[in-house]
Amino acid sequence: MGTTCRPPPRLRRAGRLLRRAMSGCVWELGPPGKRWLVAGLGNPGLPGTRHSVGMAVLGQLARRLGVAERWARDRRCAADLARAALGDAQLVLLRPRRLMNANGRSVARAAELLGLTAEEVYLVHDDLDKPLGKLALKLGGSARGHNGVRSCISCLNSNLPAPLCSSQAMPRLRVGIGRPTHPNAVQAHVLGRFSPSEQELLPPVLERATDLLLDHIRERSQGPWSGT
Repeated sequence: MGTTCRPPPRLRRAGRLLRRAMSGCVWELGPPGKRWLVAGLGNPGLPGTRHSVGMAVLGQLARRLGVAERWARDRRCAADLARAALGDAQLVLLRPRRLMNANGRSVARAAELLGLTAEEVYLVHDDLDKPLGKLALKLGGSARGHNGVRSCISCLNSNLPAPLCSSQAMPRLRVGIGRPTHPNAVQAHVLGRFSPSEQELLPPVLERATDLLLDHIRERSQGPWSGT
């Protein structure tokens, strides 16, 4: 049985300090400007599943913004974070490291640390009631049975001071994953991986989702949002 090679203590300490410094850079947002938090909901460790399509969109968004190699773990909100500029606006991308049912704890903590209101937090998540490829970016609404969204609504309402916490002010990008014909198959469907035929459709879906997010954020950064 072979031995595992580990770097010497000095290098391990240096690595920890570097990761901590990279994480700190996310919060040091530089010159004042409009700030947005964009959170992709999902289950860490389960990439490629339908329930984690929000995280897939965040991956594409990070690539588009040139920060795909700049994700840094932050233990305060149990999430991977990356900062990006969009014109004069500043974006913080977030992928929770908690399970879907507890995603809201990461999202609400990051919003609190950044000093953001609920309307400055974008959620990106899967939607059973839309076919694969169908996208909708709308204001607020109920969780509609989505445990990750329910967690975000609950935690934002608890963590942010009124009137900054209204979940009705939170924009959400819903990404259709389709609903199975049999009700008992829902859990296996959302936790399952995209089929080969679905995987062929996925790249353009991620591209369109990224376009929709960026266009929407650019427009809101320039003036008031009508909520439509």
